[in-house]
Amino acid sequence: MSTPEQQRIDQVVAQAAATARQWAQSSMGTRAALLDGLAEGLENHQAALVSLADEETHLGPARLNGEVARTAFQLRGFAAQARAGVPLACVEDAAIDGAPPKGRPALTRVSEPLGPVAMFSASNFPFAFSVLGGDTASALAAGCPVVVKAHSGHPRLSRAVHEIAQGVIAAQGLPLGLLGLVEGASRAAGVHLVEHPAIAAVAFTGSYQGGSALWRAANERARPIPFFGELGSINPLVALPGILQREGAALATLLAGSITQGCGQFCTSPGVIILLEHPASDRFIEQLACALQPLTTHAMLTEAMRKGFEHGLHNLEQASAARPLLEPHAGGEGPAPRLFEIDALAFINDSALREEVFGPVAVVIKACDVAQANAVLQAIGGTLTATLWGFEQADEPARSLYRTARTIAGRVLFRGVPTGVAVTHAQQHGGPWPASTQPHTTSVGYAALQRFLRPVALQDAPAWALQPYQERSQ
Repeated sequence: MSTPEQQRIDQVVAQAAATARQWAQSSMGTRAALLDGLAEGLENHQAALVSLADEETHLGPARLNGEVARTAFQLRGFAAQARAGVPLACVEDAAIDGAPPKGRPALTRVSEPLGPVAMFSASNFPFAFSVLGGDTASALAAGCPVVVKAHSGHPRLSRAVHEIAQGVIAAQGLPLGLLGLVEGASRAAGVHLVEHPAIAAVAFTGSYQGGSALWRAANERARPIPFFGELGSINPLVALPGILQREGAALATLLAGSITQGCGQFCTSPGVIILLEHPASDRFIEQLACALQPLTTHAMLTEAMRKGFEHGLHNLEQASAARPLLEPHAGGEGPAPRLFEIDALAFINDSALREEVFGPVAVVIKACDVAQANAVLQAIGGTLTATLWGFEQADEPARSLYRTARTIAGRVLFRGVPTGVAVTHAQQHGGPWPASTQPHTTSVGYAALQRFLRPVALQDAPAWALQPYQERSQ
């Protein structure tokens, strides 16, 4: 006997499934017009939406207005991808007479939309990774209807944005099932959505525990489906002594701001700072602690996140291998920034010391040499980002650490800090497990729409079979 929550999910998924064929066959102009309209709808209601978002998340108008701008930008960016015919891109091999391997039939590689996508909103980006966020934009551009699982951290905002989107969809004469919304804080609701036989793919941004449970559900279905999950990342940063000697104070200020930005609730927040034994490294640790000490943070997004942060912080405080580097101060609506130093060998050998603590905290590790620094990176495993400071010279130590960083991270930075992810063609927001479940895909940037397309090779196809791809590009 299904629950009322499950019945609501079934109803919304059925509406999405009923639109799947029509949307898969829609023209690129139709898709672009919808995405452009959704961007305009957001902007037309921006003031009211930002006020509502601030009430629910406490992220502040400046941050939230910037996030609306980013969300509208990426909606229009995916509209441009549709208008350029990217979802209809074909690869053609003309027939060659003769026997294989030189001879071959005519082959045309095209793409087929997967079908209805279940999209799980994130708590920390109530616009950019929510109802009209990048997953929704990329799936719609690819030709897939979307069923959004609203996040319990901003339910009223989710309903308001969805209502605006429904108005845009209706005004363009499109079926409302293109973008559905389901609510419900229970994990069972999420599992039910993933297990629904009409759902063809899942996009998820959230915790390791919740994401891995949904990933298992997607793979244990009678007909498994792709699960594009971002599950967690501790984003190591390696700083060589040379750059710390030259720019240590400025870099400490920059890093402190990144650690505390958004109360540390960014998936790209730098969580592990790896230094080599050197006087410049010792000075940098002092500079970083001094830069963090006076900073305050806003309230965390949800009570559950605050409890998770406190639990992780407690584990660090109780670990014999961890030493606090600053005293937490009172003041601010959110938790005080924290910084710990952890023994390198203990970090390598104890997986508990490598667990992500989602909030304004970071750990420092001093490696005795480059080999040990590489071992620390390798112990971290999959991560969204790895930052390398002071790697201007192509000596072997730098090359060695760079090689390791490339094996564990989806994005390697040589300047700046990892917080902030540009929406571009070249962006890669994903990495080896547990950073993401599909490390060859990205959830940010225009390549994201490829997640929701399945390649099909048409062999010796008649003209009528190829004609729809030409017509829909208009």
